[in-house]
Parts: sequence; structure tokens; C-alpha cells
Amino acid sequence: MQYHVVLTEICNKQCTYCGGTRHINGIPLNVTYAIEDLIAFLAQDPEPVIGFYGGEPLLAMDYMYEIMDKIPAKAFTLQTNATKLDQIEDKYLHRLDAILVSIDGGRWVTDSCRGEGTYDLVTSNLLEVENRGYKGDIIARMAFSKNGDIYRDASYLLNTKSPYFDHVHWQLDVFWSELESWTDLEGWLKRYENGITKLVSDFGASFKTGKPLGIVPFIPVFKTLLTGIETPHIRCGSGSTSFTVMTNGRIDVCPIAPELPYSNVGHIKASKPEELRGVLPVGPPCTECDVQGICGGRCLFSNQTMFWGLDWFNRVCDTIKHMINELRKQVPVAEKLIDDGVLDASVFDYPPINNGCEIIP
Repeated sequence: MQYHVVLTEICNKQCTYCGGTRHINGIPLNVTYAIEDLIAFLAQDPEPVIGFYGGEPLLAMDYMYEIMDKIPAKAFTLQTNATKLDQIEDKYLHRLDAILVSIDGGRWVTDSCRGEGTYDLVTSNLLEVENRGYKGDIIARMAFSKNGDIYRDASYLLNTKSPYFDHVHWQLDVFWSELESWTDLEGWLKRYENGITKLVSDFGASFKTGKPLGIVPFIPVFKTLLTGIETPHIRCGSGSTSFTVMTNGRIDVCPIAPELPYSNVGHIKASKPEELRGVLPVGPPCTECDVQGICGGRCLFSNQTMFWGLDWFNRVCDTIKHMINELRKQVPVAEKLIDDGVLDASVFDYPPINNGCEIIP
């Protein structure tokens, strides 16, 4: 299974999406459990995938090193704002299977939400690790917000060569802010859907090269459409095959909302990995949806909370149905290219591990 290990709740940025350091009642800013307890818990899983998470995990770099030294894992991944990425020692950097970097597109859109100078610092640090020979999967992890244009911003990151991103992923900045703060939410969602249509067109056009564009939300969903093999649970694995170890050793279904009552499902000193598997499946209305086997359920957090009410929940899910419908149009294109030997179906086998990408935006 996959485990987000929160190294610290402290963050050195104050992005508009989350506001920086999280002060959550009962969750300490830094790790208080003994690493021996984490070792014993993860030893019960024969192939744990460990994803370093925060706050900003690289503010607790020494603890990351200690985990990598003491805990055998199938893979290690890192989600980071990349402000300290250049400081990782080579012996640990090159053991990271994937690095998810917070960046929203070009300089303006990134800095508008993450602070002036963020884009230049992040890209400089990415070039640093690239020049040091890092060969793992570099993923641009976008927060798509009011300032974004999904076609412009995703295309920019897909086409930039210096630094180079292997893949681009995004999450919609919805259900966090107050609904009343939006002046034209419907217009924003429609513009997003129009951008998705254009991105899918580019995605399909890239098939003839034998290497589809590295658009994370598209690839595994397209594989389901191509093969008919549906996802057995929510695609990020939250509550099913993916869990979070908080700074006090508490186990949550995902790292984003530990203050909510549904989130806590165990503790590293009292729980076994196999006891957690499937502990909190996604519920209605996702379970009543005709595309659940393709989507899996957009987000366990939004499914459990319905913060903006059912109507807006369904409207956001309409964006996923739109994405699926647009991708479906490209299936005959892929099938012909596969038959002609131009495209190999294995190129849609992504991600090979749960690398922390939620898949569904």
C-alpha cells in the first residue's frame, strides 16, 4: 500500500490555497512518535510505498533521511514546494522514484498564488537537480485556481524544456474556499471544460508519436476506456490502499483534512496495514454514478463533507464526466494506431506505483 508520511506540518510558504503552516488541534507541528513504531508498522507491509509529505517535508530533511536509511520500501516519493529541493543530498535524491513539484504554470500564475519569486526559485532548483543527473519522474503538480487557464498552464508545463517535466497533474481548487467568495463559479468551470476539450485533442494527436503527452489525469482514465478494466476504488487509493501517518503517529485516510472526524482510522502502534485496506470506501452519490468504474469517485474528502452542497458537488463532477467523454472520442484513434504498430498499449500503464497523484482532478 501507499503511505503519506507527514514529516512536519510547518510550511515556509503561504499559498492562497492552504495558507501555509497548519495548526490543527491535537496534531503536533513536528513528529513526536518514535521512529521504531513507524518501522514496526510498515514492516507488516511487504511492499510499502512511502510518500514524504507536509507542510513542507524538506523542512524536516534529516527525518526523511532517517526513514530512507532505516525503512526498506518499494519506492519513495516526495511532494514538495521545491524551495529547498537543491539541498537534498545526492544519495537520497537519486533514490526518490518521483518528485511532485508545486507549480501552477508560468511565472505569473504561479507567483500570483504562491508568492512573488516562487516560479524562479522553483525552476532554478529543478534545473539544479536535473544537472545533478536526477532520472526519476518529475511531476508538475498544479493547483488550478481562479487565476488559471488549464489549457494555457498545462500546455506551458508540458512544453517547457528547461526545466523538463515528465508529467503534469492538477487539482481543482474547489470546496476549500467559501462558496460566497466566487463571483462566477459556473463561468470558471465552463472555461475549464473548454480547456479540457483542447487538451484532450492535443493528447490524442500525440498518440501518433508513440508517446502520449504526460497528462496524469488523462492517462489512467484513458487506459480504462481502452481496455474496459475499471478501477476497483477511488483512484488516489484514499481509504482503500493509501493512508497517511500524521506527526503524532495517527493514521488518516488522506493528508488533507485531519481535523475532520471521518479522517482518523487508526494509529501506527495499534493498527495493521491489512486491517486498514478498504476501511472507508467512497459513498453516495459516487456509488450511484454511471461512470464510477472509470472515475472511481472524484475525492473522498469532498464525498464525505459536501461542503458546497450536493448541487455544486454534482456540478464539479460534471467536469470529470466531460473529461471522460472527451477522452472516449480518442479511443478509436488509439486502437487504430495500436493495430498499425505505431502505438503500444503499455504506454498508458501509468503510474506504475501510487506516486501521490490523485489522478482525478
